[in-house]
Amino acid sequence: MQQSFSSLGVPARIVDALAERGIQTPFPIQERVLRDALAGRDVLAKAPTGSGKTLSFAIPIVERIDGRDERPAAVVLVPTRELATQVAGEIAAIAPSGITVATVYGGVPLHAQAKRARTAHVLVATPGRLNDLLERRAVALEHVKILVLDEADRMLDMGFKPQVDRIVRHVPKARQTMFFSATLDSTVGELAGAYTSNPVRCEAAPIATADQGEVEHRFVSVKPDDKVGTLADLLRGDRGLALVFVRTKRGADRLVKKLAFHQVDAVALHGDLSQGQRERALRRFESGKASTLVATDVAARGLDLADITHVINFDPPAEHSGYLHRVGRTGRAGRSGVGITLVLPDQQSDVSRVARLAGHTEQFASGGMQVAPPRRVYSSRRGRSKWGSPAPRRKI
Repeated sequence: MQQSFSSLGVPARIVDALAERGIQTPFPIQERVLRDALAGRDVLAKAPTGSGKTLSFAIPIVERIDGRDERPAAVVLVPTRELATQVAGEIAAIAPSGITVATVYGGVPLHAQAKRARTAHVLVATPGRLNDLLERRAVALEHVKILVLDEADRMLDMGFKPQVDRIVRHVPKARQTMFFSATLDSTVGELAGAYTSNPVRCEAAPIATADQGEVEHRFVSVKPDDKVGTLADLLRGDRGLALVFVRTKRGADRLVKKLAFHQVDAVALHGDLSQGQRERALRRFESGKASTLVATDVAARGLDLADITHVINFDPPAEHSGYLHRVGRTGRAGRSGVGITLVLPDQQSDVSRVARLAGHTEQFASGGMQVAPPRRVYSSRRGRSKWGSPAPRRKI
């Protein structure tokens, strides 16, 4: 039976704020987390991208933080500046008058951020920049009541564990900790145990309701010399916004130039861009002036656009969690999406493993992913799959 926010203990003023944004019923992860989180218990949650996890910690924060609290009273750690902006916006949208929210991340002047960080009730930060502020004694965390680690697995992947450890040492031991990650295996699970105290464990699968559209998964076998041409052909098809993933920053810039040679207008997004450059690239992408965004994994964290109809892995992800994070950028807000992975002959075995771990066991059960002729497609939709005929040159 579907629960309501009120039945989970969410106060009426927050329920009303959610309703004003068109949010009437909780997602599964919110049903599992909210009651305990509102009671102040530590939470350890396995929740993938697109599961609605942000409100799972945003609601307890704005309910448990008082305008009279010493500041900052809550800290949310996230892996990227884009995700910091998104999370801060979600919290601010339901926060009562008098509760302030600030973001802290690299790429912008530190002095202005330090002033906002000292006076905000809720601080949403990337670990590196928050450590910069702590080392300069520009902000203190001695009054923090709530600590949230969002997308903790990605912070580990990005090498943030030493920074996170230092931040945790600055936070009072008597606090509430909420830990969210797409996986809780091995190192991530050990980290969660170290940061939480007798936590409630929760798990939710990606939303598979009317709120999430159907996503088709395709694996396209290509030869090295055909790879960029195949991508350009796919991008010329009928589509909305397309997000193309590459492995490196240089690779993103190079691919944008190569696509321009094929008359495909694209912009790059990666960590070497200044904040102003990143914002301009995202504005061009969101407006459709450049309907293709070529990005690294790190840079694309936090992107939440309903108009992304295609996610294309130009460079396949190394792990299944990366595949889930990437393809999770499409098929949102009830819309359909397509996830396409370009696979070189020597990548067949690795991609087969990644796809199987990502939930495509049935598709790869019989003989694995065989090397197919150029432009042949392995397609799966909701558990049914097959090797398809050669992909059309002009449509996807």
